[in-house]
Amino acid sequence: MAELVGNVLIGQSGGPSVVNNASVAGVVSEALNHGCVEEVYGALNGVAGILHEDLIDLAAESQQTIRGLRHTPGAALGSCRTKLKKQQDFERALEVFKAHNIRYYFHIGDGDAQENAAKISELAQAQNYDLRVIGIPKTIDNDLPGTDHCPGYGSAVKYIATTVKELAVDADAAGAHDLVTIVEVMGRNTGWLAAGASLAKRRDHPGDAPHLVYLPEVTFAGDKFADDVRRVLKKEKHCVIVVGEGLVDKDGNYVAVETSDAAGAAQFGGVGEFLKEIVETQVGAKVRVARLGIAQRAAAHLASKVDADEAFLAGQAAVKAAVSGESDKMVTLVRGDGDHYTCETGLTSLAELAGNVKKLPREWINEDGVSLNFQFYRYATPLIQGEVVVPFDNGVPSFVRLAKESVDKTLPGYEA
Repeated sequence: MAELVGNVLIGQSGGPSVVNNASVAGVVSEALNHGCVEEVYGALNGVAGILHEDLIDLAAESQQTIRGLRHTPGAALGSCRTKLKKQQDFERALEVFKAHNIRYYFHIGDGDAQENAAKISELAQAQNYDLRVIGIPKTIDNDLPGTDHCPGYGSAVKYIATTVKELAVDADAAGAHDLVTIVEVMGRNTGWLAAGASLAKRRDHPGDAPHLVYLPEVTFAGDKFADDVRRVLKKEKHCVIVVGEGLVDKDGNYVAVETSDAAGAAQFGGVGEFLKEIVETQVGAKVRVARLGIAQRAAAHLASKVDADEAFLAGQAAVKAAVSGESDKMVTLVRGDGDHYTCETGLTSLAELAGNVKKLPREWINEDGVSLNFQFYRYATPLIQGEVVVPFDNGVPSFVRLAKESVDKTLPGYEA
């Protein structure tokens, strides 16, 4: 295959994660190793930046800054949740690519983001414009199909499990078989994050918190929930409950949704308060609710080294795949078969991602519906190992910021 010479463009979208920027660092560091790559650009705020031709020169950033991305949370390039729908938007995106000789496009994001990337690639092919598109997975929800796990997940559950363990120690000091702590976590329609709280348990200590875990994959029933709490409080001084935000009832309806966004998608929240009311009215125990919110995806001080290293690796792998001729693929993380955890990268088709969500396997959930079995522990424990060294300045973490040297615009302004 003939060498494709041109420029690289990197975009980020969706909710950030602790290791999102590590993938950017992986792309930049690897791209600079290849003679076919002339410039390395970043799109500010994902596809929104592409439409507005808001590009920055990542090759102009210092090596120290690029290295610092590996311990900096968030989305250094800026993010968005824009999903391209109109043909004119795809046409505009490709015009920007052509104007800046973008031949390699790497998008770090969830399923919707990868769908955008795939459609831009389709249009490029229709117009005989040589463009190689590789997606890089990113979601703390861990719900992308085709990959064993997603960068961002390991760090999120490391934080959740640690916080649950800390809250349990606090509750143990005050509990007298009458105190319930409810921890609400993210995850949308899957229970990967809530299940991860179980990693707080010590081996061979089933009485450790979390005592009850409620997952979207398991139908919720209020009466059973109240009985579960009573059962725990009979044995333990306190009860720690972890609940996924997308909990559903027997009719498949969310038990608590705060609102909907402009596109009509559910904006989750309030399930912790929903469970609190049941405990107070049916059990009569004291209740406190901790809603971890966006801290789950921003807690760099508890990032998993395995997670950060794999996010960087995914960025490198994307460049290597594109330079070798691959396109319309997403990098995947592939777990080794041995007893000792290993991870390599692979590729899956972007077309296979659209509309598909990877649920937590039901066989990993015990028959009681509120605890996880050894299969989940075996899966998740390796993903939270090691700590990222975050530099501190004056007692608080020190993160990097991109200089964001703008690339000159050449096209007329974008009109939505």
